[in-house]
Amino acid sequence: MTSSATVIITNARVLTMDPDRPDAGAVALAGERVLAVGDESEIAALAGPGCAVIDASGSTVLPGFFESHLHLFMGGSELSHLQLLGVKGPDQLRKALLDYAAANPDRRVIVGQGCDYGIYDRSLTRHDLDAILPDRPVILLAADHHTAWANTRGLNEAGILNGAEVTPGNEIVMGEDGLATGELREFEAKAPVLRLAGEHRIMAGIATGADPDPKPTREEMLTDLLAMAAGLAHCARNGFTSLVNMDGNRYTLQVLDELRRQSRLTARVRVPFHYRNHRSPEDLAEASAMSAEFNDDWLRSGFVKMFMDGVIDSGTAVMINDYPDQPGWRGDPLHSPERFAEICIEADRLGLQIAVHAIGDGAVRRVLDGYEAAHRANGPRDRRNRIEHIELIDRADVPRLAELAVVASVQPSHPPGAMDFPMFPTLDKIGRDRWRDAYLTRTLAEAGAHVVFASDWPVADVNPLRSIQAAMTRQPYEGAQDERLSLREVLAAYTIGGAYAEHTEDRKGMLRPGYLADVVILDGDIEEVAPENIGAMSVARTICGGRTVWDASA
Repeated sequence: MTSSATVIITNARVLTMDPDRPDAGAVALAGERVLAVGDESEIAALAGPGCAVIDASGSTVLPGFFESHLHLFMGGSELSHLQLLGVKGPDQLRKALLDYAAANPDRRVIVGQGCDYGIYDRSLTRHDLDAILPDRPVILLAADHHTAWANTRGLNEAGILNGAEVTPGNEIVMGEDGLATGELREFEAKAPVLRLAGEHRIMAGIATGADPDPKPTREEMLTDLLAMAAGLAHCARNGFTSLVNMDGNRYTLQVLDELRRQSRLTARVRVPFHYRNHRSPEDLAEASAMSAEFNDDWLRSGFVKMFMDGVIDSGTAVMINDYPDQPGWRGDPLHSPERFAEICIEADRLGLQIAVHAIGDGAVRRVLDGYEAAHRANGPRDRRNRIEHIELIDRADVPRLAELAVVASVQPSHPPGAMDFPMFPTLDKIGRDRWRDAYLTRTLAEAGAHVVFASDWPVADVNPLRSIQAAMTRQPYEGAQDERLSLREVLAAYTIGGAYAEHTEDRKGMLRPGYLADVVILDGDIEEVAPENIGAMSVARTICGGRTVWDASA
């Protein structure tokens, strides 16, 4: 690293996230590293020839935000889809669908995002969609992406109108007439219709974890590069410099690597080996190969992602007790206890970090049991295995997160009523007597768990400022503890917490000399803004690796 600065940020309210020097007035960058953090006069003296000076105008400067759980490829592609968040009732859905179809006559399949489970105060059917648009395939995805609804044309062209065999945990819901109702639960069930839309290559990382088959043509890869670049640009606009993708395959990394070769990679991205439940532990050798091939500060693998269950609204989250509205039903785990323990032991033996989607309290417990089995089998080491979401947890399992050094990856945007998602039907599916155990944040942190924040984009808005507001302002459910955190605690969960979760806190997540030059400048002083107004703030500039990748003034 050179001794003179290439970029200086001055007149700033710098929140370094460094406990040794939490506040400063200016930052100096030298190439791809932080050169110094201090007061304005000492930093100004470090300017080298041609040094760029950025006047922050009294605004907050932070380490670049960490998005610790998102689906980048999907999110980039979905920016051009029909957006249905907030659309309610037949009339609004009809208008949204017909307007979008008219504006996009060349789209073979109409794909909608953010469809409310209760959009009709009941589950949608293919007949509902046929009544609006019968002559073009239509598929509408729930905001959580775990359920979709397709019209008859879409089901028929995809070859699943008469049903199809799917693996456990997936379901093409069938009607009394022997035909599919239109409701498609989980990723394998949705895949045939999404293939019609050309989304199968982008969705492969989450649907199967395998590379697209057949191998994409050069023209198809160029299309996919555009989708990925759109996702990266959207994240840069929101201040993110580090992204942890939560689905993946080698193709995802190849697309990102091609963007890097073209100097279009605007964030550091981590991509897992996605272990779906049709695989066997021997397949984890592929995860090791991906990790060896991609292992630098721009593109990394090094971890395994799994699903243990689905989501609460569709009744596919795995519960310890019966669903209130479905006596005798607790959800269907995607891995048996024995098989999951075997997978964890083998992944851990290979030195791979593990991240598992677990929403119901039964799923969370099973994941903790698997992690404990890996500890016993392989002995102590710094694992930092993760549980994604933890929307419901039994109180007896809360201390186990700290005991097993598990990272709790939670989303401030997900609690019903906190941001964009309605309170019902989700809270009814949980049951009033369990609200106190749902969407815990402060409870987990106070119990010693390492808590990191994310959005799960495109499930929820990626904007971290809206999520920061949600984390600070959400109201407790009846009978529940106040789960809000302070501003600095929330900012830590979006910066140094994210770095800790991926073992990079020695070079990321803080503004400290020698650390990577990843910086976000806001459009105001976040500590002077009322919590309920933080979401209206925006990012003025994003710098990744010393290079400006978003400038609101440009």
